[in-house]
Amino acid sequence: MTNCKPTRTPLNSNLKLQAYGDLIPNIEYYQRLVGKLIYLTITRPDIAYVVSLVSRFMHAPSIDHMKIVHRVLRYLKGFIGRGILMHNNNHTHISGYTDADWAGNALDRKLITGFCTFVLGNLVTRKSKKQSVVARSSAEAEYRVMASTACELIWLKNLLLDLGFPHQQPMSFYCDN
Repeated sequence: MTNCKPTRTPLNSNLKLQAYGDLIPNIEYYQRLVGKLIYLTITRPDIAYVVSLVSRFMHAPSIDHMKIVHRVLRYLKGFIGRGILMHNNNHTHISGYTDADWAGNALDRKLITGFCTFVLGNLVTRKSKKQSVVARSSAEAEYRVMASTACELIWLKNLLLDLGFPHQQPMSFYCDN
């Protein structure tokens, strides 16, 4: 795909993902590509969501799933050099951000939660997870992700203390509600 036309987004916003379709002839090729993209998400969190979508179909990928993988490759070609950068921002502030997509998965209506934490203004942890339960309300969805983010922030504070960087300031915690 070295001569492909780049795209500006890794996923089409109007996509209606189907669980079934015409299977691709070479499943191993699909699995290798998705495996490489999973590894790449360590430094390219901008593709993490779409890679999590295509990785759900590793055992029975369809032609539509392969088209999504090709779109991600076209996106990566257009944005070579992006990634996570670390800077010294001259402060020791710890902050966390959360979001929940209540019943946003069109296939099974399960909750997708996510958070990211920052130390010194730099992204240090992030997580996006499809929950095993269906939340009854958006408030319950937000509460679930806020609880896991609070645990992550406490863990980060204790990790910094163990490394010899005591943090005495209050931590910031942001939610979209």
